[in-house]
Amino acid sequence: MRDLDHRRLGRELGLFDTDPLMGAGLPYWLPDGAVVRHTLEEYVREAERAAGYRHVYSPVLGKRELYELSGHWDHYRDDMYPPMDVGGEQMLLRPSLCPHHALIFRSRTRSHRDLPYRMAELGAMYRSERSGVLGGLTRVRAIQLNDAHIFCTPDQAVEEAAGALALISRAYADLGIRASRHRLSLPGGGGKYVADPALWRRATALLREVLDASGAAYEAVEGEAAFYGPKIDVQITDPAGRESTLSTVQIDFHQPERFGLRYIGPDGARHRPVMVHRSVIGSVERAVAHLLEEHGGAFPPWLAPLQLVALPVGEEQEEHAHAVVREAAALGLRAEVGGLAEGSLGARIRRARLVPYQAVLGAREAADGLLAVRLRDGRRPGVLPVAEFLRRVEGRVRARGTALWEPA
Repeated sequence: MRDLDHRRLGRELGLFDTDPLMGAGLPYWLPDGAVVRHTLEEYVREAERAAGYRHVYSPVLGKRELYELSGHWDHYRDDMYPPMDVGGEQMLLRPSLCPHHALIFRSRTRSHRDLPYRMAELGAMYRSERSGVLGGLTRVRAIQLNDAHIFCTPDQAVEEAAGALALISRAYADLGIRASRHRLSLPGGGGKYVADPALWRRATALLREVLDASGAAYEAVEGEAAFYGPKIDVQITDPAGRESTLSTVQIDFHQPERFGLRYIGPDGARHRPVMVHRSVIGSVERAVAHLLEEHGGAFPPWLAPLQLVALPVGEEQEEHAHAVVREAAALGLRAEVGGLAEGSLGARIRRARLVPYQAVLGAREAADGLLAVRLRDGRRPGVLPVAEFLRRVEGRVRARGTALWEPA
């Protein structure tokens, strides 16, 4: 069995690493890893824009009073970093983005005509994880979270949560990953959860309605809810059989009440909105870790750090190879020349084994404006004109998904 541990793959492919001077659970991204991360983040932003989300930025710090108001200080304190004294005020690294988004929503008067109001952010948050549970990108202390909050009327909550679940399914298809199961996460015993049984029952009933309508098989599990409400967890499984949560959809009646959120209804009166929390790919770190292991480092073409390598057979073809790369770059493709300094043609082909597209240029190809095309799965579509080859590659990248090639 191949070793698909993302930590080994990440180091081998030059995607990310760690340094003890930065600290455990604080990986840094190398150039190729930064390309994957940036491409993934832009994909999510584009999908959210198309779904009607508005993007915001909010600070990574907040006053202790903010998290007391949200309930994080009472129910989530063990996972937060201790307060910092700043000018006589206690400031905290945020453990979540939802309190900040609640403040942004209430900063303006909102009408029922503004709802649903879909607010999204790819933002940093911080969890005080124990050293013993840290590992690669799957458990880190500084998290880049694909987060969003939908403020809507009670009648809109099911439709909005269902739309979020559909957005998750489309993203998984484009990324070439699959959910191992769906979980309806419910509260357990003890003082971990806010005490309002009526709101818990109401939110749980709405999420069951969403899951039943989706047709996804699911099971209810106690003790896995957020402290403020139940959630749908989309579970993934790594090659070693370990399960974790990647994406979530939550319906929250608690925080709108705590923050005094209101909108003006058609009757002119003030009404309480519902807050739908949703994350399409969860943390960028965990998403990249799972993608690495799922694909063995052979990312879908649109996500690959290097999408095309031009391979000249001899010195006479090197300038032609550079011209192909320039044309590819003009189309927005990530391309490089695999020059003769890197070894024999066979060695260069092996070195580029994870690159989706390889274009070999011999004397005949260079003279006639052609390329001998190889795909990383071993297929050889044949000899194609440069413009046609690049057009087809650009089309596959633009279409996203996992297919390497489509018949002409």
